[in-house]
Amino acid sequence: MSSQLSQEVEKIVPEDIINTLQSAYKVFKGEQDQLDDLLKNGSALLRKASRRFTTTQLIVGIAVVAGIAVFAAAKAAEAATDEQ
Repeated sequence: MSSQLSQEVEKIVPEDIINTLQSAYKVFKGEQDQLDDLLKNGSALLRKASRRFTTTQLIVGIAVVAGIAVFAAAKAAEAATDEQ
C-alpha cells in the first residue's frame, strides 16, 4: 500500500507541464527572476517522468533542460549588459 501511495504522488499532472512552460516563457521574455522557477519546475517534471523514460530519453530530457538553462542564462546576461 505504501508503494501504491508513492506512485500516486509521483504522477505527472497537467499543472507540472503548465508551470514549466509558463516559467520558460517568462524567462524567454527576459524575466531573469523566473530562471530559478524554470529550473525547479523542469527538474520536478523530469524527476516525475524519469520512472517512465528509458535511459536515452532521460539523458535527452536532461540535456534539453540544461540547454534551456544555458540559453536563458545567456539571454539574462545579454539583457544585463544592455541595461548598462
